[in-house]
Amino acid sequence: MAGKSGREISIQSPRKLKDYILSWEAILILLFIAINIFCTFISPVYNIENVFREMPKYLAEIFLLFPMAYILLMGEIDISVGSIVCLSATIGCLVSNAGAPFIVVIIATLATGCACGMLNGFLTVTFRELPTMIITLGTQIVFRGIAEIILGDGGSVSLAKSAGKEGFKAISGKVGIIPIVFFIVAVCAIIFTVVALKRVYGRNLYAIGSNSKAAYYAGVKVKNMLFSAYTILGVFAGVSGLFLTSATFGANTTTGKNFEMDAIAMAVFGGISTMGGKGNLIGAIISAFIIVCLRIGLGQINMNPQVILIILGILLICAVMLPNISQSISDKKRKMKQREA
Repeated sequence: MAGKSGREISIQSPRKLKDYILSWEAILILLFIAINIFCTFISPVYNIENVFREMPKYLAEIFLLFPMAYILLMGEIDISVGSIVCLSATIGCLVSNAGAPFIVVIIATLATGCACGMLNGFLTVTFRELPTMIITLGTQIVFRGIAEIILGDGGSVSLAKSAGKEGFKAISGKVGIIPIVFFIVAVCAIIFTVVALKRVYGRNLYAIGSNSKAAYYAGVKVKNMLFSAYTILGVFAGVSGLFLTSATFGANTTTGKNFEMDAIAMAVFGGISTMGGKGNLIGAIISAFIIVCLRIGLGQINMNPQVILIILGILLICAVMLPNISQSISDKKRKMKQREA
């Protein structure tokens, strides 16, 4: 904004160094370092080479984080995404086993995810009186049910004799010790972060999450934003299914199970509010790699998966409680200063 002197006046005061040091993102970076040191102590085989070797199956979940963060920023939610991953992976395997070229396999997998996401988006914008938790709970059951019907009695499909086996091997390859999927995740992270922080689409996400009615009257096409966000999440569920299949060389009825909870946990632990309008993807991305590294480290010492879930749950509860405790302390200090004045 320009003042009378013609100089540019910033609407927001510039952040001080102290603000960056005490930010949630800075705390997450320190936690990421601490987690890696901890894993190095508890596991004799925890090193960068082994971490990258085990990482692909976990990176498939991070594809869901980016569009899930967009939906959470609008104050909505999608708990059907794990089932979309399952259905997309199942269709991809069947198309591949039918002898189709790998490009057709990719299109079929992504198209399945896109169709599921579009259905979620359509139901969300058509029945605004219904909570998206209820809508996506219903589609979660439907999508996984369809996958289970397709998979039949065996409950699984393998790529062992697949014509597209070489294609899946290619996308599960490495550049040195770093898996190809890591680079793709990094590119997606940059694009989604830039869009959220620097583009009109991102500003609209925050506006809807803060006050959807005010955003609507300000000219934001709320329904279009909702439909597009759910569609994007569906497409990336297809991407997740594709890379998960390349890591496991098959699909079964448990493929993608709890992926929706993991994506939501990564976002919330990263500072994104489930109420909408608060948080950013930078913290969510850092938190995603904290969770991935912790899972790899604890998995290397054969810790019970249920115990790992308990630890992740505790971390998530702490992530939700800390900002509230901090805000409460700040409010008390402000009230004390007002009384003293």
